[in-house]
Order: sequence, then C-alpha cells, then structure tokens
Amino acid sequence: MEPNDPKKIQLSITGMTCSACAARIEKGLGRLRGVTSARVNLAMETASVSYDPAEVSAEEIIGKIAGLGYKAAERDPERGSGDREVSGEIRRMALRFFFSAVLTFPLLWAMAAHLPWTSAVRVPGLLLHPWVQFALAAPVQLWIAQPFYEGAWHALRNRSANMDVLVAMGTSSAFFYSHYLAVRWIYERGHGVYYFETSAMILTAVCLGKLLEALAKRRTLATTRRFQSLMPREVRLVRGREETLVPAEQIRPGDRVRVRPGERIPVDGQVCDGRSTVDESMLTGESAWVDKAPGDAVAAGTLNHHGTLLVAARRVGRDTSLMQMIRLMEEAQDSKAPIQRTADRMAGIFVPVIVCLAAATFAVWFAALEPGAFGPALQKAIAVLVAACPCAIGLAAPTAILVGSGRAAEAGILFKEGGHMERLQQVDVVLLDKTGTVTAGEPRLTDLIAAPGFERILLPYMAAAESLSEHPLGPAVTTAARERGLQLPEARHFAAVSGAGIEATVEGRRVVVGSRSFLLERGIRVPGSGDVARLQEQGKTVLYAGIDGRFAGLAAAADTVRPSSLRAVRRLQAMGLDVRMITGDNSRTAWEIARLVGISRVSAEMRPEAKVAAIRRLQAEGRRVAMVGDGINDAPPLAAADVGIAVGTGTDIAKEAADVNLLRGDLTGVADAVAVSRATLKNIRQNFAFAIVYNAVVVPFAMSGVLAPWMAGLAMALSSVSVVLNALRLGRWKPAA
Repeated sequence: MEPNDPKKIQLSITGMTCSACAARIEKGLGRLRGVTSARVNLAMETASVSYDPAEVSAEEIIGKIAGLGYKAAERDPERGSGDREVSGEIRRMALRFFFSAVLTFPLLWAMAAHLPWTSAVRVPGLLLHPWVQFALAAPVQLWIAQPFYEGAWHALRNRSANMDVLVAMGTSSAFFYSHYLAVRWIYERGHGVYYFETSAMILTAVCLGKLLEALAKRRTLATTRRFQSLMPREVRLVRGREETLVPAEQIRPGDRVRVRPGERIPVDGQVCDGRSTVDESMLTGESAWVDKAPGDAVAAGTLNHHGTLLVAARRVGRDTSLMQMIRLMEEAQDSKAPIQRTADRMAGIFVPVIVCLAAATFAVWFAALEPGAFGPALQKAIAVLVAACPCAIGLAAPTAILVGSGRAAEAGILFKEGGHMERLQQVDVVLLDKTGTVTAGEPRLTDLIAAPGFERILLPYMAAAESLSEHPLGPAVTTAARERGLQLPEARHFAAVSGAGIEATVEGRRVVVGSRSFLLERGIRVPGSGDVARLQEQGKTVLYAGIDGRFAGLAAAADTVRPSSLRAVRRLQAMGLDVRMITGDNSRTAWEIARLVGISRVSAEMRPEAKVAAIRRLQAEGRRVAMVGDGINDAPPLAAADVGIAVGTGTDIAKEAADVNLLRGDLTGVADAVAVSRATLKNIRQNFAFAIVYNAVVVPFAMSGVLAPWMAGLAMALSSVSVVLNALRLGRWKPAA
C-alpha cells in the first residue's frame, strides 16, 4: 500500500447514550490529523473512519475515542455484529435494573405515606426514617448511576452535553438535597419531606428503558446475524480420493469441496461434479429453486437440496458474494442519511436548552409561584431535566435505516449507503436501459443477410470479432456460428467504442461491426435496404458489418422481454413515477420493446455520453433521476444519476458504479427498492415527529409541575423504546409477490 492510500477502519463503540455522544465522537475524530471522515451510528453503536495511515494509526484513533470517554474496538468483518458482546451488555443492564428495582421498591412503598390516594397503605415506620432511605438510595445513586456520572464528566470535560448530563444533574440534585435534609434532621428531629425516592426511581426507570432499548436493538441486528449464520463453520475438503472435514477458514481458491444434501455451500465456485437443486432465496429474494449441473456457478450461503455436489472454490471467506453482501449492508447501516444531519444539529443544542429551561423553572417557582419553597421548586426543575429525551431524536433515523436496509437485503436489494435510500424515495423519473434490463439480455440470431461476395465469411468473421466483445449481442452471433459448426478464426487488435460498435483484425482483414452510424463514421458506405425496416418493425436489433472498408452484410437478433417487465413498469407508474426507456439500440426496436411493456417515452441510439447528457438535462429541470442498467456502457449514466440501480445480471463495472444493487435479474426489484425506501423514510419521519412532539408536550408539563420527576424519568426512557419499536415495524415489510 502506498503511504497516502486512504484506509478504512470499522469500530464497535460502547458507552454512547444519545446522539450528542455520536456527534462528539465525530467532531473529536474530525479534528485528528490524518482522519478524512468519521461516521458514527448510534443505533448500531459503530463507527466507520477513513484515515491516512501515514499520519495517524488505528491505535491513535481508538485512543482518541477513549479520551472522549468511550470504549472502542476494531470490528472483525467475519464476526459481524458481535452477539456475544451485545448479550453481555444486556446481562449487565439487566443486573443493574434488578438491583436498582429491589432497592427502590421500599422507597416507593414509603412514598405511599405522603400521597392522599394511597394513605390507607400501611407503611412501616422504619421506611420513613431519613437514614434508612439514605441507605437504600445511596447504592442506587453511587453505583447504578456510575455510568451516567462517567458519561457526564467526559461530556463536560470536552465542552459538550448529553443525556448523561441531564440524568446526573437531576438525580444528584434530588439525592444530595435529601442528604442535606437528613443531616438537618439530626438537629431538628422533624418530619421533613425527602426526595430519595425521586433519584432512585428516575435511575430505575432509565435503567429499565435502556434495557428495553437494548433488547429492541438486538432484534434490529437479526438480519445481519441471519446472513452470517449461512456460512458453514466446517467444510468437506476433497483432495484426490480423500475427504477431510476442516474449518471453513482453511479453504483456499482452487480447492474442491463436497456439499451433501441439506448443507449450505461454503464458497463461491463452480460445480465440478454432481447435479442438484439449490435454494438461493436468502441471496436473491426469489423463492424458486435453481437446478445446478457441472459448469454452473454456485454462491456461498445457498442451500443444497437433493443431490451431492463437488464444487471448485473460486472465492472464499470475506471475498464471497455473501460476505460482500453483508459488508454492503453493514456499510449502509453504518452510513448517515442526509436527514440525520437535522437530528445532529438538534442534538447539539438540545441539552444546553433543557438545562436553561430547568434553571428557569426552578427560579420562577422558587421566586414567584411558591416563594421560598426550595424542595418543590427543585422537584420541578428535576422533572424538566429528566423528561427531555435527546435519545429519541438521535435514534429516529439510524434505527429505521438499520431495519429497512436489513429487510431490503433479505429481498435481494442492497443499498450501498443509507443516503441512497433517502434519495431513492425522492426520485420522480426512472430511466430504463433496454438490453438485459427490460429484456432478458440473451438475444438469439434470427436473420443473416450477406452482401454479394461475403456469403462464406460474413458469419465467422463477425463471430470472431464479437467473441472478444462484452456487448449483449456478441454471444448471439458467436452462438449461432458454433451451432452451425463453424471454426472461428483468431481475432487481433480488438477495439470497442462503447454503445457504438467494435473493430478487429481477422485473418489480416479489418472487420467493423456495429450500428449503421458507426460504419459510416469508419468510411463504409451502407446501402439502403427494405429488410432493415422489416426487421426493426419486428422488434429485432440489426448489426451491420464491414470488411476491408466495404459493406459485408447485416445480422438481426431478437431479445425477449422479461415476463416481469410489464408488471414492474406498471407498478412503478402506479407509484407516480415517470418511467422512460433510454437505450443505445435503434429507434424502431426500442419503440417496439417499449410498446410491449407500456412505456411511452423512449430515447434510442444513445451512446453513454448522450445518456449522461440526458440525465443532466432532467436534473437541470429539477427532476430526480434513477437510472437502471446492467452493462459496461451503463456505468457512466449509473454514476451520473441521482440514484444508480444495477440489476443482478449486470457486469461488475455496472455494479460498482451503481448506488443500489439488485441481486435479482429483473425489474421487480426496482419497484421493491422504491417501496422499501419510501417505507423507511416514512418511518423516519414518524420517529422524528414522535420525538419532537414528545419533548414539546412533556417538557411544558414538567415545567408546570404536573409531571412528577419519577414519571418524567419513566416517560423519557419509554420514548426511546417507542422509537425503536416503531422502527422494528419495518421488519414486516414484504416485497411484492
């Protein structure tokens, strides 16, 4: 690696309590020399950091996070989300809640003596003793509240504030004021009113909320865990006639593995021997089983059903399509959608505003509404501090994206970033490439018309040149030549012009194959022919050929429309989207295919640069454009569009350029992608609305004295849980049948 090559590290972070924590870590890392970007996901409790290893090390990044008051550790991509660590954290939370609840219950019982509607409840006199209450509340305040004190200290030391500050301030005020009253009791021996139960009940309520939140979060990671569980831990390695059971990490490319019925395939590879049916639903979202025979490709994580397969490994471990899929899904979940920036700005000012409101509440009640009543004024200020909930605002977007992107992955839709999910639901124009997208992309040669003198060499020369091409029509020509038993001569000096045609030298003769305009540009005169119009009216694509500067003839190929294309186009149109076709094919063929699938706007004979220009024009008009394609020539428009979508049968270059990858090879995935993005953004808006309305309603109630501090603490805890549970509803989203 070159010294200045950027490097990315994925970290697990513990100790964050609200979006202010995530924002503080991002700002702290952003000020670190050599860090180019840092994204922290509160819901996932992760961070993705890009940095220059020549200027800063991973250890320094982790140390910086530790200096901010949080624990960080590098994530192992093959271990994934760390179930063991998550379960351990939940056990610790449950233990804290249990002890806090046990110690708080007697205080709650004692509180019954001071409430008119519970005065009939018999309360032991011992529980009313201030030092007994102190003994019960002290472990809660000094042990259970320790993480909140630590978080508050680190936040204040770094000149920021978070939820820990609110909880620590509120509970400490109640506890230490009550302690002051208990000391006074030694001298005055009166029956004062103490607030030990306030601090203890707030901490118990917050612990309960954090426990419920952690349990709900663990459910949001179910998709990632389910995908990771598809990789077998042990594999049957075949060497010669010997078959050995070895750990999966020992398998290398080129090894052969045996997969028996009912077992999952451990590698991406090719079937060497055996026949079976394989369930690929977890990778593609399609429930149909796929027949496999020698020569067929298989993917890691798919389930072998009936027969035994011998598979030659091509990609193993983290290079398999399954692990790449998991990595894409986690990157989408780690990334920050643009809508999250609104939450970050709100979180930056939220806590200071709440502290000011609490101080104002105390001052107004103590000075004006109940002059000199220190205890009641303090209670109302405490209620304001603990009622406010920045967590709900911080969790609104990342939790929904976490669940939505995971559910999309189960349906075979991979968003590379959370921002792409947000942008897709804003799209109003969908541009569809024709070949391989609307159509099956596997055309057959239907007609061959040779010019006089070229009857014998037209097909073998075209096939020889096309054998080096990646254009979808190339295989149609070469397959037709082989089916006729022709021996293909060797082609040299191959060159391709994307979206136009190819050139090559075959047996010393210059061969040009492509569109009519491509041949004219090469100085080859193409005579008019009524056959061309007839073929194009039939929806066939015409390839022109020239040999040594002379027109040699033409070939026609027909590509069938995918059975699902008409249904998918109608569904997209029903969503209010303007669906158009944009293709490099000739106009007549394009219009015929468009007619079959219900598209009324077509741009044909478009080279990649023309497609990009068309997208730019639409964007200049204020339109949001999604481009759907599969070929190398689709890569530029896929990158230029607001959202690029590559279908599952596409080339690797198209998938790299796209923002969304569909594991299925048809257009139904496009409609599903739009549907899940809309559902996710709707859920995020619901979460934001709930968080804002909650704080707008509860804080004034707390300021007015209607809400007791312990009720405010419980409401604050449950508000975060409500946001997470609402996000989990996205798990019920299903792709269209």
